[in-house]
Amino acid sequence: MPAKNKLALSVQFADDRLAADLPRPLLRRWVRAALLGPAELTLRFVDESEGRTLNRDYRDKDYATNVLTFAYRETDEDVVQADIVLCVDVLMREAHERQIPLVQHAAHLVVHGVLHAQGYDHEAED
Repeated sequence: MPAKNKLALSVQFADDRLAADLPRPLLRRWVRAALLGPAELTLRFVDESEGRTLNRDYRDKDYATNVLTFAYRETDEDVVQADIVLCVDVLMREAHERQIPLVQHAAHLVVHGVLHAQGYDHEAED
């Protein structure tokens, strides 16, 4: 496999309520769709308690959010390395409130997290 497309992906279901709906090949396809180069990523699906703890400890926000990305690459030349944490409770609640399919919302959040892992943020227009 060319280095440009190389992907090491770990998937963890600490909260397994969506495990049957989100098989690894589907998650891998979504991640690849958002990647611009090689990456080493972990997708971790957690419950509200773990999501809240991570958001509080690392972002000083005392609530669970839908997706958190912990990116570790130091330069643009480095391989993208990140842990992407998705909160199942928030994902399910948002999909219900917005009346969109759960899998569709999960795809959106996975892609969102992968983009953050590559340095995209909500601050810069580019």
